[in-house]
Amino acid sequence: MTKERIGVIGLGRMGAAMAERLARQGFDVTGWTRSGISLERASDLGISAVDDIAALADASDVIILALLDDAAVHATLEALIGSSISGKLIVDTSTVSPQTSRAHEAALKDKGAAMLDAPISGGPEMLLSGTVGLYIGGAEADFRRFSPVAETLSNRIHHVGRLGDGAAAKLVNNMMLMGLWQVMREAIKLGGAAGLSREKMIDILSGSPAASPAMRSRLSVVLGETEAVGFPVSGVLKDMGVVFDFAGHLGVETPAIRASQASFKQAAELGFAEADLGTVVRLALEGRT
Repeated sequence: MTKERIGVIGLGRMGAAMAERLARQGFDVTGWTRSGISLERASDLGISAVDDIAALADASDVIILALLDDAAVHATLEALIGSSISGKLIVDTSTVSPQTSRAHEAALKDKGAAMLDAPISGGPEMLLSGTVGLYIGGAEADFRRFSPVAETLSNRIHHVGRLGDGAAAKLVNNMMLMGLWQVMREAIKLGGAAGLSREKMIDILSGSPAASPAMRSRLSVVLGETEAVGFPVSGVLKDMGVVFDFAGHLGVETPAIRASQASFKQAAELGFAEADLGTVVRLALEGRT
């Protein structure tokens, strides 16, 4: 079976890793990003580069969006709607509101295109190894069409419902992680005040039933052993904004996430906006917050 041609719009950390992974696995990948991409960078990723969205649409069967925020997704979908997209499948992997993809659903259908939302759980290194999670919303036939691509990127694929439901599932998942870091931060502060050593606290928490793969993966950040950035504090704050907007729209209170937001804002104000999110716990461990 011939693999469909893939277009990736947005070649930041996540989009570039996705494009590279798909190219390595034998897909014909074309990329475009608003800031431009050099031929050398495209060659390093194993992809072709084009100058505009219309050219990318012409070169692709499945068009994947990996963008920063709702505004970027709205603008890109509007540009695609103005292009020749009949028969194309558009897949948004950005972390945005469930309402964003739904706002364009009718216009895309009128143009003969289909859409899925498929936000990603995990970072660039997990994309490169094909181990991210995907929360996919959209029609069953479109999900089946995207499955060969999804299976190349992910070993945790969840088809959760209609268009926009993937985004909702990703926000729910993010909320659990946001709460994890806040509770760990508070536990570390309490343990320190009680006279426990940081080594003993980390040993207890990392081996307890409350430990998670996300927490264990960032212990080197929490302990100050690395400055590597899997996902920055600024990204967490952006995603929290999406959570608050959607929760407000549905009338759901989120006090735990408000507390977590305050801690991440404090870390950003101390100059750690672009540091890894695990820094919010490291600062507490060091007695700096």
